[in-house]
Amino acid sequence: MTTPDPTTETTDSRTVETIEPETPADDLGRPDVDAAVPAHRGDPPAEQRAMVRSAAVVDRGHREVVAVPGDDRLSWLHLLLTQHVSALGTDTGSEALVLDLNGRVLHHMVLAHVDGVVYLDTEPGAGAELLAYLDSMRFWSKVEPRDATAELAVLSLVGPDTPSVLAAAGAPTPERPYDCAALPGGGLVRRMPWPGPDSTDLLVPRAEKDAWMARLEAAGARPAGTLAFEALRAETVRPRLGVDTDERTIPHEVGWIGAAVHLEKGCYRGQETVARVANLGRPPRRLVLLLLDAGDEELPVTGDPVVRDGRPVGRVGTVVQHHELGPVALALIKRSVPADAELTAGVEDRASPAAIDPGSYTVDASEPPPGRAAQMRGGLRG
Repeated sequence: MTTPDPTTETTDSRTVETIEPETPADDLGRPDVDAAVPAHRGDPPAEQRAMVRSAAVVDRGHREVVAVPGDDRLSWLHLLLTQHVSALGTDTGSEALVLDLNGRVLHHMVLAHVDGVVYLDTEPGAGAELLAYLDSMRFWSKVEPRDATAELAVLSLVGPDTPSVLAAAGAPTPERPYDCAALPGGGLVRRMPWPGPDSTDLLVPRAEKDAWMARLEAAGARPAGTLAFEALRAETVRPRLGVDTDERTIPHEVGWIGAAVHLEKGCYRGQETVARVANLGRPPRRLVLLLLDAGDEELPVTGDPVVRDGRPVGRVGTVVQHHELGPVALALIKRSVPADAELTAGVEDRASPAAIDPGSYTVDASEPPPGRAAQMRGGLRG
């Protein structure tokens, strides 16, 4: 069987058959995997404003954590992940992916290297599969990967007042994105470049999660839910695995080159596809922010098609109410769709007119100019 080339865009109307089914959601439209944590704390728009103007703390304790201690932890992970992990210094972190043989994304994680252990926090429900893959690749390496979800819980602090909140709570403040530091009494704090200004994740001892929430609130952070966090993430066009991606997603399509994929390293599964798309062609789809013209009861859901002139051209991902932009959605759309296209997101009674936010319609800096790409392809064929 011939393996499909991920650099080739499908234009046949049968593309609709490959759009994954609607993702199960709770009564607030969130993916079911988020049902274990609060969606909001009473006022989602105010919680979003706090993330932009002051500071808010979100319980993201449903994320799962894998810990990798051992002398070979950096060199071993370097061979398995898309990021340059061998260069990960003490008290630093990054994002990384696990790909399949065709370069499609299987796992996304955020790393933190603290006190001789690399911590990988990932999506709810993904930890066991990630750990199983890592464990299967141990061979004779000096590593001891383990499930640390019962040990650590993720809290996210977002907003320009984050440094002062951390100081008042007795926690260190990492200076640069992905810098990390150990927390007094266990756990760690990691600076993040998203979803908003001065974002910081705290991986705290799970038994002390509620105490840390109370400490951060007492230090000036407003309690917030995942709806506010997701709204800011969507605004910054940061993808979420399994929500904004499908089984065909490759890293170039969703902006993970650089943030989670290092183009100057090889020796990981799927690297050939990453290199081919970077050097020779354009990814078939791009991730954009859609501005929706619909009421709450008419919003599309994750997995719905994006349609242009009666033909499917993409897939809806995150759908959320933004405190300034109104209803918005992230969507993976065909690269050929122009920025000013008139689109519809959703089906039947939840179909919404949609327009692409121009600021989200960007070209991957790793792509060669179209003429150069065509010349290179022609040279290879000749």
